[in-house]
This record gives sequence, C-alpha cells and structure tokens, in this order.
Amino acid sequence: MRKKAFIIHLTRAEARRPFVDRLIDACPMDAAVVEGVDGAALKPEDIEAVYSPGLRQPHYPFALREAEIGCFLSHRACWRRIVEDGLDYGLVLEDDATIDASNIGPAVAFAERHIAELGYIQLPVRKTPANALVRYESEGMKLLAPQVVPLRLSGQLISVEAAKRLLYVTEVFDRPVDTLLQMHWFTGIRPVILDLPVLQDNSQAAGGSTIGSGKSPWERLDREVRRFIYRRKIARLSRRKPASS
Repeated sequence: MRKKAFIIHLTRAEARRPFVDRLIDACPMDAAVVEGVDGAALKPEDIEAVYSPGLRQPHYPFALREAEIGCFLSHRACWRRIVEDGLDYGLVLEDDATIDASNIGPAVAFAERHIAELGYIQLPVRKTPANALVRYESEGMKLLAPQVVPLRLSGQLISVEAAKRLLYVTEVFDRPVDTLLQMHWFTGIRPVILDLPVLQDNSQAAGGSTIGSGKSPWERLDREVRRFIYRRKIARLSRRKPASS
C-alpha cells in the first residue's frame, strides 16, 4: 500500500525537535515533517474564513483559542497531503508522542489490513474505554469501536477516502479537531481504537502543551462545569446516532 507518516511540528516549539527526530527514526514507513500552523500568526481574516462559532449542535461552549485553530489547520494540512500525495493512507503523528519501536511494526501491519474499510484508526496514549465493541482481533491486538470516541490526536491512521471526507466537512469549523471527530453522525466517520500501547504522550517532557491557557480558579471551575455538560451531550448523541454514510 502507498503510505507515509506525517509529523506535525511547530518550528518555534524547539523543545520538541528531538521528539520529532525520534519519531522519524522509529516510524515503520517513510516520514515527513509537516509545518504546524502557528495560530498566533494567523490574520483575523484568515481565522474568519475557517472558524464560525456555534455552527453545529451540540453547541461548543467555548471560543477557540488561536492555538486550537492552528492545531485544526495543521491536521487538515496532513489530510490534504494524504490526498495530494496519492496515498492509500497516512499515519498522522503529533510531535509530543513517542513510538514504542517494539510494537509499532506489528500494530501498523494489523491496522493497515482494515484501514480501507474503517477509515480512521486511533493510536491512543490513554487507557482504552471499557465495554468497547471489538471490530477485529489478531495475535493479541484488537480494533475497538467505543461508544464515545476518545479525545487526543497523538497518532492515527487515516485512509485517503476518510481524508477526503474530513477535508470536505471541515472547510469551516466551530470546535477543536479532536472534539469534532467525536461527532461521527456529522463526519460520517466513526474512529476505532487500536488496543495496543504503541505511543506515549510526552507533552510535559517536550515543554508542555502549545495550546494551554492561563485562567483564574473561578474561570477554571466555570470551564469545567460547561465542559462536563457538553460532554454529557456528546455521550448521549453518541449512543443515539449511527454514523452517517
């Protein structure tokens, strides 16, 4: 299959460059560094062209920070490369991840057999959700379909057809990219999870999140309440709505 890894890296995040080099060395396929979009450098008209608050239901309760917009555009750039490079699928990685070299080869080979059908396979850095449906299983590896798609986009395999679909439905967006990908009833793509530890999150060792924000204790409490309500809505819709075709 025609495949390539794309590693998202913001040039000014110099502390993460060693992680990028390690990702390239450990990748089980050719890898390219994709320049991350620096949200702080976007012009107001550039943001207005892609970001429309309150566009879809359930309403996302927060205004996106510039860094979140840049993150979304960075993932779109990778989806575009999958299409424009004529690939069957791409492996998209964020630069704060570390690959387990002992597992990545068999894991990708297993996922590759099903990527054309499934479209989007997450490589999680957190514990996989309980009670997820087993879609495929082989030699101790499983592809799971959880009721609610987990957040975080440290690593994922994306087929060319899924990349085309995601580019089409995200020309304008109203929420972070990982949050939108939970809405399978809108995207038409229901991500599955590879239940094998092939990635580790090293965001703190890499200098911390490039998206973070400073909030007062009251603002943090208010944000947590609104986030809780929003996630309840997503969970309810995830139970009720099948993925669209």
